[in-house]
Amino acid sequence: MGTIEHSEKYSNFWQSQKLGLQQTALATGRSFEPSDFSESSIIYFLRKNYNTMQFHIDKINNKARACTIITKHSTITTPVFMPVGTVAAVKALDAIDLQTLLKPEIILGNTYHLYLRPGEGVIDAMGKLQGFTKFPKSFLTDSGGFQAFSLSDNVKIDEGGIHFKSHIDGSKHYFTPTKVIDIQYNLGSDIMMILDDLVALPAMQERIQASIERTTRWAKESITYHRANQQNNIALDQNIFAIIQGGVDRAFREKSAKELCAMDFDGFAIGGLSVGEANQEMYDTVEWTTQFMPTDKPRYLMGVGTPEDLVENVMRGIDMFDCVMPTRNARNGTLFTTFGKVHIKNAEYTTDDKPIDPACECIVCRTYSRSYLRHLFRAKEITYLRLSSIHNLYYYLWLMKQMRQAILEERFETFRKEFYAKRGVVLL
Repeated sequence: MGTIEHSEKYSNFWQSQKLGLQQTALATGRSFEPSDFSESSIIYFLRKNYNTMQFHIDKINNKARACTIITKHSTITTPVFMPVGTVAAVKALDAIDLQTLLKPEIILGNTYHLYLRPGEGVIDAMGKLQGFTKFPKSFLTDSGGFQAFSLSDNVKIDEGGIHFKSHIDGSKHYFTPTKVIDIQYNLGSDIMMILDDLVALPAMQERIQASIERTTRWAKESITYHRANQQNNIALDQNIFAIIQGGVDRAFREKSAKELCAMDFDGFAIGGLSVGEANQEMYDTVEWTTQFMPTDKPRYLMGVGTPEDLVENVMRGIDMFDCVMPTRNARNGTLFTTFGKVHIKNAEYTTDDKPIDPACECIVCRTYSRSYLRHLFRAKEITYLRLSSIHNLYYYLWLMKQMRQAILEERFETFRKEFYAKRGVVLL
């Protein structure tokens, strides 16, 4: 959906809310404050009584879901893969590449990195993330807790938050649940993630239990703070997701999911997976956890993964994904295709005039040969980084569109079997 079309749809939504607002308030016995009918007032009313981020389930095929999410900046159809723009840029690409060649409706940024450099004040002054990057669609920002833990020396987690040192200059910082929300307010994130206590696997049961208990406490602090701010007309068009933890332990996942899903978040993520556990453990954990998550809100699996991971977890009811894999693997010479991976540095591609993936319609596959891509990679030519990243991200986004269409046509399982058959895997 184009920017103008989305803006009209968003505007029409507010007009419809305005027209029916008084009648709705009377019918439900809810008060409407303040009394004027500006968009901010309507958001206030809806935030007080409903969700303003529109979420609609278009079709469910077994457990696989095709949904639509509407934020202030874009209309997002699911299943959706969010390209990772950690420091407000998808590596090797710019906003023009994104808008003209890939056309994602949402990308991901990272609170930790943007807080340290250039600083959320700079981004705020430059018109939030959309104004700063010139990518006009939606942004989801991670809270940065994982990066604070994994990239910093001398990390200390206490009941209030996370003490860490900058990986850039060694300066000391302290992330609390409310501080990371304030940072994300300045970033202008359409979807904000709460601060959570992530545990690398494997881990002791005591550490996992402490993690989910702390995550629940931080979640309560986060949602209370955010909703209170919205009652004061702050961050009315920003949405907030909680993160379910618990490792691969079913009892812990159930406990975390039930505690968090009882709170008034706009969506829910499954975190703490793809951090060392076996793939089947991840799939089983997702399948177990989703039963405790609400059906009428988005479900996000963080940091996942391979094309196979996307297919398997869409089958289990996940709507949203992000991962650095398509761009990172591209830079290291691994390209994703409908028939599996292409390791472009291999000698077999020296004089191969075929595209990376004959089934792919990206600009790279329509224009260049495997031979040329191999040459660029071996020559360490910067152009390779851009072309390979465009292809891998296009493939991921295309895969999500294929899955959505299969769900809408109620043939997801057939699609899944065909997906694996093209890779030489026969499902029983």
